[in-house]
Amino acid sequence: MSWTKALLAILIFAGVFLAIWAFWWEPRRLVVRESEIRLDCWRGRSLRIAVLSDLHIGSPFVGETKLAQIVATTNGGQPDLVVLLGDFVIQGVKGGHFVPPEKIAEGLSALRAPLGVYAVLGNHDWWLDPVRVTRALESGGIVVLEDAAVPINSGQHRFWLAGVSDFMEGKHDVRMALSRIDDDAPVIVMTHNPDVFPLIPERACVTLAGHTHGGQVAFPFIGRPIVPSDYGQRYAIGHIQEQGKHLFVTSGVGTSIIPVRFRVAPEVVFLNLGGR
Repeated sequence: MSWTKALLAILIFAGVFLAIWAFWWEPRRLVVRESEIRLDCWRGRSLRIAVLSDLHIGSPFVGETKLAQIVATTNGGQPDLVVLLGDFVIQGVKGGHFVPPEKIAEGLSALRAPLGVYAVLGNHDWWLDPVRVTRALESGGIVVLEDAAVPINSGQHRFWLAGVSDFMEGKHDVRMALSRIDDDAPVIVMTHNPDVFPLIPERACVTLAGHTHGGQVAFPFIGRPIVPSDYGQRYAIGHIQEQGKHLFVTSGVGTSIIPVRFRVAPEVVFLNLGGR
């Protein structure tokens, strides 16, 4: 075999291997990621939060069976609190199908955490029907916080959980979301799209977001060529610190538009918050 043919064979093999990885193996996975953030503003015992986002139930490889696996994995991690950061439904993804929010909420109703299960809506939920999605989630015992906040007591200490509505489709009224807070207890903000982060005041200890899917694709040396954010890769994934503020972005579970993931695995995150 000539060097030319050998090189061609290697390139074909590599192409097939990468296609299987990106369009079949990686999107089917579900990894558990443990992360820790130490905060100057945090008081009391550490808090273990299960962070789920962009479930997109109905996207390829993320059907009702996968939803049951996600719920079991989350419950198995014994979180104190569960936050669901939007985009429960999916529209228009290649190879996917629509699953009603009522069916999704039925599966999510099995989530368990002593401090509760809370949610915000994502842009896909707004595109479908925010009232319908909210009603479905609340029927499953999930509290939906759209530009609102609630106090949560954890042992001898208390913190606030605030939900800011989607940056694209909601009012994302940060002032309204924080308006009920009447003491100096720590504040956790949850939202769908991290592009709202520059509007979040330093009063918040940490902001939790999804939406970006981590870009779905991360090339070595090149990075993430497509991130649905006005800030490019800046808020794509992980723990970001800016001007004394903290943001954590999860890559989520499902896929949108193109059912591909490469070096950005679907994840259930257990975020452990504590003081310094």
